[in-house]
Order: sequence, then C-alpha cells, then structure tokens
Amino acid sequence: MSLRSPLGRVRGLGSAKEGVGHWLAQRITAIGLVLLGFWFVAAVISNVGADYATFTAWLGRPGNATLMILTLVAAFWHAALGLQVVIEDYMHGIARAASLIAVKIACFALGAFGVLSVLKVAVGG
Repeated sequence: MSLRSPLGRVRGLGSAKEGVGHWLAQRITAIGLVLLGFWFVAAVISNVGADYATFTAWLGRPGNATLMILTLVAAFWHAALGLQVVIEDYMHGIARAASLIAVKIACFALGAFGVLSVLKVAVGG
C-alpha cells in the first residue's frame, strides 16, 4: 500500500519524447525501400542469366553500387527499427534489454558485411 496519490504515482512515467523520431525513421526507411525495391527488382530482372563477370561489371558502375549500398543500409536500419518495436511491445525484464542489444549488433554487423561485400565486388578487390 502506498500513501501517494494516483497522480503522484504516475508522475515521471509519461512519454519519453522519442516516439516521433522512431516513427518518422520507420516511415522514411519504408518509403526508401519501396523506391529502392523497384530498382532492385529491375536490376535482378536485367541480370537474369548473366555470368559472374557481367554481374561484377554491372555492380562496378558507381550508380549501381551506390543504390545497392543504399538498399542494404535502408533494409537493415528498417529491420532494426521494426524488431525494436516488437521486442519493446512483447518482452520484459533482462531478456528485453539483451534482445535489443543483440538485434542492434546483428543488424549493424550484417549491414556492414553487406556494404563491404558490395564495395569489394564493385572495386574489384
């Protein structure tokens, strides 16, 4: 039993004032992924049946490499934001904190690996 009033118990438990930024980032990455998705589908269709040398030459063009990197960054950022929402809504306690950290690390690591792979193929190293 508490001697505090109902108002006193909830003070300081309101909004963290960060929800709008998260919501906006999700929407921006979603719009970016839709636009980049059209490019990606067209790129896959144009490279159907191409051999490795043709594909690496295609990816070696600066515009294609840049759009591929933007696609990877947007996809992993969007995935991290979406998984964060799911974890925050359905997990509690220490598992929640550990899961949030694991998701952020995994998305960053996979995104960095993808970007470096594109750069390696594009540069020819």
